[in-house]
Amino acid sequence: MLQPLFAFSDYSLLILRMALGIILIAHGFPKLKDLHGTAAWFAKAGFRPATFWTFVVALIEFFGGIAFLVGFFTQIIALLIVVQFIVAILKVKLVKGLVDGYEFDLLILTAALLLATMGGGVYSADGYWGWILY
Repeated sequence: MLQPLFAFSDYSLLILRMALGIILIAHGFPKLKDLHGTAAWFAKAGFRPATFWTFVVALIEFFGGIAFLVGFFTQIIALLIVVQFIVAILKVKLVKGLVDGYEFDLLILTAALLLATMGGGVYSADGYWGWILY
């Protein structure tokens, strides 16, 4: 173990939250913007009712991304992201294989899993208000 690096763990959590938040906003906003088109794709992928699941996924991604940026309810949002991306990988992406398939989703899943277990850190709204769930 490189003990001196532990001093930077809260900065690492901040950077991870920022990166994941930006990625989720970038993927959630187009879904919110074109609910009907995305719902058609969801229906084709086998999600029923497609409009409902499109709305749920778009809300989790977009507003979850915003919550990650400020570190608001980080662990709860991260758990929602974990569940969402487990479903996405198993139901849609797994058949495509790892490369050009589910590798990006797997990375988002593992980053969200880290935030679910570690929390947002001290540089978050959760840390500021003492909402870190330990």
